[in-house]
Amino acid sequence: MTATQPPLPSPASRAHSFNSAAAQYAANRPSYPPALFDTVEELAGRSLAGARVVDVGAGTGIATALLHARGADVLAVEPGEGMIAEFRRGLPHLPIVRGNGNALPVADAHADFITYAQAWHWTDTERAVPEALRVLRPGGALALWWNGDALDVEWIAEAALRIGRFFGVDVAARKRDGSRTELADPSGRLRFSRREVRWSRRVTIDTHLANIGSHSAFLLTPADRRTAFLEEERDHLLKVFPDGMVEETYDVLLLVATKT
Repeated sequence: MTATQPPLPSPASRAHSFNSAAAQYAANRPSYPPALFDTVEELAGRSLAGARVVDVGAGTGIATALLHARGADVLAVEPGEGMIAEFRRGLPHLPIVRGNGNALPVADAHADFITYAQAWHWTDTERAVPEALRVLRPGGALALWWNGDALDVEWIAEAALRIGRFFGVDVAARKRDGSRTELADPSGRLRFSRREVRWSRRVTIDTHLANIGSHSAFLLTPADRRTAFLEEERDHLLKVFPDGMVEETYDVLLLVATKT
């Protein structure tokens, strides 16, 4: 399928699209490796254990649960009602409040860490940067990360090209632009250290396709076109993974800045 789609919907509509697919998101999205959190601690110069963490854009709680498992005292912040409901269903023992990074519902100098897993790009940095600095204690750290496809793996690069053709975008160029550290804070108030952490997971083709389908661009694609693309993608994948198990490889882009 090579037809070019109309321009992607607005960021606001894309962000809200997750609320109707929260269960799909929770069940199929990739997690994060222990090495990521080791690197967060290294760059921040302190342990997550015992730290006060505000996990913003927490979604269904994938990162929140891992931060809690590292011994952090975590407060999740999430704007979407559907995502909050799924979070509470899966993690009833962890606190979550409604809000977003542009206006955090948290007191001044409260947090040792503020974390954004797959979520900083939904913020307005002109507002989110000063909010992070307000909420962080002196010496506290802002940690941003994203799971990115490892485009040096042949089958992943080929799949990215097919998705790019479907939406009429250059996936590789978008990844390069997204990895530009200065875009995380155009004002220059924060000095980010940058790392990449590679990891992989082995999942069924159904899980892999459901993961793809849980991204906002697909959620807002008409159902018939989305279904047709994913069925074609299944055929491509079965040629590479005839046993029906997909080896997904990710490069987590991590940015950490410390408040002086």
